[in-house]
Amino acid sequence: MTFPPSAVLASSASRRTGPRAAARRGVFIKWLRKAHGWLGLWGAAMGLMFGISGFFQNHRAVMKIDTPAPVVTSIRMQVPETVPQVPADVAAWLQHEWNLIKPVEHVARVAGQPVSWGGQTVQMPEHWQMRFRTPQYLIQADYTPVTRQVSARQMVPGWLGVIENLHRADGVGMVWVLLSDTIAGSLVLLSLTGLLLWTELERKKLVGATVFAASVAAMLAATAVTL
Repeated sequence: MTFPPSAVLASSASRRTGPRAAARRGVFIKWLRKAHGWLGLWGAAMGLMFGISGFFQNHRAVMKIDTPAPVVTSIRMQVPETVPQVPADVAAWLQHEWNLIKPVEHVARVAGQPVSWGGQTVQMPEHWQMRFRTPQYLIQADYTPVTRQVSARQMVPGWLGVIENLHRADGVGMVWVLLSDTIAGSLVLLSLTGLLLWTELERKKLVGATVFAASVAAMLAATAVTL
């Protein structure tokens, strides 16, 4: 039995492309595994910190963990006449006076307004609200320009509070924000490379698609119930 030349050429081409496709697939899977592993290694330490702190935040109402309570202190002081009546200058003077490592985070000017006190109407003067914050402390200051007096309240969290502040990026610098962004990007890429690895290595596509669809449906349902 003889075959036409065109059939012989097609059969030969298929034999050549088969090993090449398998080799390309092997290279792709190998690259996926390496990328998945290096991404996981890069974000392992911070991912563990984010995971543990997130777990504590989700269950802090029901979990009874013996952690140090935040230390709260209050102070009242007079701002010298040499300090200009400008929010930035007052905030800079307070930062220097209190030896704070970061400048003021937020300043709000609250206009004076009448309030009821003891059956009488009292005019409250304008005051400035200032907030200084790092993961190690939170200072809320209230300055009254008329009297040049400032009252402040400082809260120093325990070790768990510091970790939670790092988790939420409260009072952190730009370096920590950028590093956290790389971890967030690594988690996205880990999810994508893990999904691609599963589709390339597993043959039970229907089962995998069902599990993935169920997880997406559960997430959407939980979001709808929460919101």
